[in-house]
Amino acid sequence: MQEVIERYAERIRSAAAAKKPLRLRGGGTKDFYGQALQGEVLDTRDYTGIVAYEPTELVITARCGTPLAELEAALHARGQQLAFEPPHYGPGATVGGMLAAGLSGPRRQAAGAVRDFVLGVRMLDGRGDDLSFGGQVMKNVAGYDVSRPMAGSLGTLGLILEVSLKVPPLPFAEATLKLELPQDKAIEMLNHWGGKPLPISACAWSDGGLTLRLSGAASAIRAAQEVIGGDLMQTAQAEQFWQAIREQTDAFFQSDKPMWRLSLPSVAPPLALPGEQLIEWGGSLRWLASNADARTIREAAAQVGGHATLFRAADKSAGVFTPLPPAVATIHRKLKRAFDPAGIFSAGRMYPDL
Repeated sequence: MQEVIERYAERIRSAAAAKKPLRLRGGGTKDFYGQALQGEVLDTRDYTGIVAYEPTELVITARCGTPLAELEAALHARGQQLAFEPPHYGPGATVGGMLAAGLSGPRRQAAGAVRDFVLGVRMLDGRGDDLSFGGQVMKNVAGYDVSRPMAGSLGTLGLILEVSLKVPPLPFAEATLKLELPQDKAIEMLNHWGGKPLPISACAWSDGGLTLRLSGAASAIRAAQEVIGGDLMQTAQAEQFWQAIREQTDAFFQSDKPMWRLSLPSVAPPLALPGEQLIEWGGSLRWLASNADARTIREAAAQVGGHATLFRAADKSAGVFTPLPPAVATIHRKLKRAFDPAGIFSAGRMYPDL
């Protein structure tokens, strides 16, 4: 596979010399996310395969072009998982795209985000240099943590070649409960339950219905069911439901309205915004399908201490991501220049000057 890396590096050096933008792309299942796509495609799918996997160490290392489904199948065969449940959004999803997008699924509220599971990264920077950060063991603490900023960078810092990830065991048992609650009461109860030792691994509220997933030991799940109440969902139905939330095939996400992703304090009250809402992550993630203008939505989120991202829309003129404070924007620009001095990687994918 070294010849593939050398080919990528030469392509990057040529692009940098010519000031010619490159668009790093795997399966393209997340092309909709971020600002307008620019540059010639550099396809990462030639660099594929699992580099190392030691189940007893709970660590796996895979190349960027490895199909995400292939990685998860290998883990499930040994009773392990990507605990942050990354969405695929299509059969072509790759490991590199998973890290670059930095998106997490329903289990994020209990397990953590993509970046929390990154141990190390190998990458090509804007000079074509082959760099490695972090390691392949959980006790690696030396030096600056450069690996985690790659999560969610949308390819703006460099070409991710390989990533090492923590892969915890699958839960022993799971159960899904359904309750009928209005939005304000659902938020109240999610925060109430969140302060108790209950094995809640996912939640989703929409249209007056709250769905909870419990994961862990069978005895803990039974005890939690007695505390929470509600109706038990059949296993097959529950699996389909959570898959639909993770992959956004649920009816809520089929709206033709712009889809907003609001990151808020979990205790934030219901936002009086036009449109339909779906709540995840214990109240911290609010999906909003709305035709309201960007300023109204972003001001409503900011008033309760959060921010709003235009996750999916035909018109992105209002900007996908909330504008950064000047000091934070300066840090982003310096980081971009350090890794990509010619500015060729995914130009403008996050912000116009990155």
